[in-house]
Amino acid sequence: MRVNIRGAKPASNDSPLIALQNISALRLNLGDIPAPSIVRPPKVKPPTDFLPALMSRRNQRLKPNEFRNFQSHKVKIVSVSYFPFVDYGKDMNQSGTIVTLKDSLDGRLINTFAKKFNFTYVVHEEPFKAFGLASNGKFDGMMGQLQREISDFCTIAGPSSDRLKVMDFLRGYPSDPLTVISLKPSFLPRHLAFIRPFSVEVWLTTGVGVIIWGVTLWVLHLLGCFLRRRRSFQFITALFYGWGALLEQPPADPSTSISEQTLVGWWLVFCLIISTAFRSSLISHLTVQGTLSPIETLEDLTKANNWRWGTEPWLMNGVPRHYFSKHTDPVVKKIYAHMEVVDAPAGLKEVQKGGFSLIDFEKYISIIIESRYTDAQGRTPFYVSKQGFRHVIAFGWCFRKGAPYFSRFSDMMIRLDAAGIISYWTKDVVAQRVRANRLKENPDPDTRYDLDTYKQGLSEVVLGLDHLQGAFYLLLLGFVFAFLALMTEKWMEERTTNEI
Repeated sequence: MRVNIRGAKPASNDSPLIALQNISALRLNLGDIPAPSIVRPPKVKPPTDFLPALMSRRNQRLKPNEFRNFQSHKVKIVSVSYFPFVDYGKDMNQSGTIVTLKDSLDGRLINTFAKKFNFTYVVHEEPFKAFGLASNGKFDGMMGQLQREISDFCTIAGPSSDRLKVMDFLRGYPSDPLTVISLKPSFLPRHLAFIRPFSVEVWLTTGVGVIIWGVTLWVLHLLGCFLRRRRSFQFITALFYGWGALLEQPPADPSTSISEQTLVGWWLVFCLIISTAFRSSLISHLTVQGTLSPIETLEDLTKANNWRWGTEPWLMNGVPRHYFSKHTDPVVKKIYAHMEVVDAPAGLKEVQKGGFSLIDFEKYISIIIESRYTDAQGRTPFYVSKQGFRHVIAFGWCFRKGAPYFSRFSDMMIRLDAAGIISYWTKDVVAQRVRANRLKENPDPDTRYDLDTYKQGLSEVVLGLDHLQGAFYLLLLGFVFAFLALMTEKWMEERTTNEI
């Protein structure tokens, strides 16, 4: 601090009075004292790169009245046909052209959303009918259009880790499980129908039981003979009595004591139970022919001998290919390595020939089978596996990243799902499409399958020689055993004669 002393004279040691006078005349000029300087940081202009991110965050925090009314704004939608979820008709015979939605689940949902939020829409078909696969971070198909912001959202699609990086997924409905379609299993050999009522274990246990019972009866008889010193029948007699009682045609009772009669009585009770069970089960097996085990899982495909399988090409342009190609299970790896690519009509024709199975979406392929390959009684030559597997947990719509109206659509979808409307619409569009396909006056003869050969196997028939051929084979086997027994008796008789 600087102090200016105006009019002051140097003080002297020998004049203190003068010094005091000079002090009273002293004046501090405070205006000449500057204020202390303050160091301020320089002003920095914020980078403009953050503005889009800030605007995106602002859009995500919607106000109560934002995006409730689109004011007839036109929304661009991209789609791939996959009934019952989405179906459309082309306005022009060109790929990637504008299409008109037909009655389908997504069609009903989009119309409902359009009325609720007051927007119009235009639907384009994806030129290559591809859902979208990633290559070096860039997607093709519908996901590619969302990534490049060509479209606002797409119809039915499944989520994946790669897709979620470039789009927002709106869960709409449960995914359609993948299933295996094969030819219905053929009938079991009818000449073995008489042994199917019992399992192998029951047959072996019953046969051993006959022998053990015969031995027990013979031992009791020997003990009685030792005590009474008399003998009335041989071991073969006891054995054949047990066998005859099991067939409900027993010979004369060989028992001679109370202990033997008790054993025979309990054996007759056992024979009654076994014969009754066999008779009822045999009637069931003769009236309803058994079939071979159907193919239910992917593991069954790999275990079948000389078996082939395939899937449709459009499934290999989406998440199913990601599922098969990156799965770590050896069975799935083998399925993917030997997978053939065929469309549904050609694949079903291969299935009819036998030795081939088609892997496809359950709802999608069931509509085709019920419409084209099922007669009025509901009979079809195809078997659809009941143990399908899901490659994704849910299907839904995909939106371009950061779409400000995403939360509004999500709330609306959740309400429709909670009310059960989505589930009802799914069943309704399937039933209407199958009914419409069956009422077509001129169905395509190449797709309608002739079921005459299968009607013979599935219709009601009278038991004939073909069903009872096992009994005649058994009778022939008895003739062979009787002839062998005759030859054995003759050989023993000749041997005894020669010895004499």
